[in-house]
Amino acid sequence: MKVVKLETRPIEIALQEPIISALGPISTCGVVLVRLHTSDGVVGENLVFTLNNRRTGVLHRMVDELADLVVGQDAGHIAGFWSRAWKDLNFFGQKGIPVMGISAIDGALWDAAAKSAGLPLYRMLGGAQDRVPVYHSGGLWLHRSVDELARDAQQMVEQGFQAVKMRLGSPDPAVDVQRVRAVREAIGPHIKLMADANQGLNEAQAIRLGRMLEEYKLAWFEEPLPAWDLEGLARVAAALDTPIASGETEYARYGFRRMIELRSADVLMPDLQRAGGVSEFMRVGHMAAAYDIPVSSHLFPEMSIQVLGALSSAIFLEYMPWFSDLYQERLEFEDGMAIVPQRPGWGFTFDLDRIAHLEKRGR
Repeated sequence: MKVVKLETRPIEIALQEPIISALGPISTCGVVLVRLHTSDGVVGENLVFTLNNRRTGVLHRMVDELADLVVGQDAGHIAGFWSRAWKDLNFFGQKGIPVMGISAIDGALWDAAAKSAGLPLYRMLGGAQDRVPVYHSGGLWLHRSVDELARDAQQMVEQGFQAVKMRLGSPDPAVDVQRVRAVREAIGPHIKLMADANQGLNEAQAIRLGRMLEEYKLAWFEEPLPAWDLEGLARVAAALDTPIASGETEYARYGFRRMIELRSADVLMPDLQRAGGVSEFMRVGHMAAAYDIPVSSHLFPEMSIQVLGALSSAIFLEYMPWFSDLYQERLEFEDGMAIVPQRPGWGFTFDLDRIAHLEKRGR
């Protein structure tokens, strides 16, 4: 089975409502859809994205520029593609847009391979669990008032979620503490609560705020420092009892190897787009397992559920339904768990009619 064509389509989608985190406001996403056609008629799908549709053209062009490394090649030699692309992109650097381009094609190749085998991807990758604990990450943003936070968190729990995540980002740490207290009181002591600073603090601020939040029993304190400050993050992790979660902005196994060496985080959070696709996500997961470090996911719930299902060290799926309407199928939940689809490949296929409607509406 060979790759005969790589088809890409950029579209812009609007979030249900504009949101605000410490990284700034987000209202839309620029999405690059990938459909990889094989000589056996199997089509592998994937997507990558940008925030606020900024630089979507650059990401789209990057994916297209890698087509010559996969078209005409054996679709089952995924590691071969990854290695060729990694070497080919050395001159441009092996972080950022180049790695996102690799991820886009890598994921489509894995989807095609699993579809060809008639297996859900998590089973093709080894299979560890057919359901994964899930936390709701699609709300509790900085623009919500304290009362709105409490109400929204209660609604998430009423929907069956046993874990929720909120954002931090006030210049006054006492305000963040007030907001965390309100959510904890709203959901009670037994629902897991995560808090994400979105890289908005420095080392001293993170340690101070982290200590102020200890009494609220956070499941983790996420990305307190800028992604490049791994040494500072290690010092924050050492200073706090609350686990530190990070890694969504790290690239490839080499970046995560350095995080592990420094003990920068108690939970690693590879992102399918930034880590380097399914291939590299699994390498990171297995490397973390060698040090008994658990992993979670970042965004892409429809795809991340499959790689987490293949890792016994996976502890949480992040549920952020930004792209869920692009698929024909829907993620299913039961008793606070996300169910790994048993359909072949990702288990999710693009709704091409809806995508065409979105394209038409965006013109």
